Amino acid sequence: MTHISLPEQFAASCEDRDDGPEWIAALPALIAEFLERWDLRPDGAPAHGMAALVLPVLRPDGTPAALKFRQVTEESVGEPVGLREWAGDGAVRLLDHDAPSGTLLLERLDIRRSLASVPDAEAALLKLAGLLARLVARPAPAGLRTLADVTDAMLTELPRALPALADPDERRLLETCAAAVREVRDEPGDRLLHWDLHYENVLASLPGSGREPWLAIDPEPLAGDPGFDLMPALDNRWDDIVATGDIARAVRRRFDLLTEVVGLDRQRAMRWTLARVLQNSLWDVEDGEDELQDTQVAIAETLLPQLT
Repeated sequence: MTHISLPEQFAASCEDRDDGPEWIAALPALIAEFLERWDLRPDGAPAHGMAALVLPVLRPDGTPAALKFRQVTEESVGEPVGLREWAGDGAVRLLDHDAPSGTLLLERLDIRRSLASVPDAEAALLKLAGLLARLVARPAPAGLRTLADVTDAMLTELPRALPALADPDERRLLETCAAAVREVRDEPGDRLLHWDLHYENVLASLPGSGREPWLAIDPEPLAGDPGFDLMPALDNRWDDIVATGDIARAVRRRFDLLTEVVGLDRQRAMRWTLARVLQNSLWDVEDGEDELQDTQVAIAETLLPQLT
């Protein structure tokens, strides 16, 4: 049986999750099982993010691939559904999938090169926006979580979360965001959303693969309005925004470029972006924070005055 050593940092990051220690303890045997089941050979050390372990492998014909392991959660369960629908068009190709364990066999991409490494901030944003436009052009397959459900859960949670914020101005800011979200709640949309399309989730294809240069990875698919998918492109690479010396102007520039390339109604997109401010803030409160992130406040304060 092939034994793969798990990165200590990844194992430690799973300790505090529900069933995380049990999943980590079982992971070496799961890796060995799928190497044998799909006749794969390890081809390098495993890489990892916060939630997934990815092992480079070779298929029986020598084709490079990547074996991905993550706990099956409400967010991750839709990943193979979305990847099948995109079928490699702008996204990493799904080669095989085991539903009970959540194990994915994916085409291999260059993990050393993401859009985060592109020095020109606007060039990186244009590439990301072009990918986003293609991904959200497809209707969502049946069975995915819906933005309506996610929105209702946020609006229900808000009254319980507000007292945790120390600053009354921040409490009012979230209430104002929620009011904007209620205006679009009854039209949640039906497009296939990635939900986490930031710069590090767009990787370069392998040289000689014949694939397009950049491909999206790690979706957490959702059925909804594309405006809900803009936030990761707004609040990532934040240092680039700060470096302009005018945060509000730079946020507006990013937002305008994204809405133009994706082809969105700006007013609807603003409200759904404010929904992401609300979601991110509720997550922070759940994690024990008593103040809002500066990035979220800056984005909300930039967009709210533009609502009509």
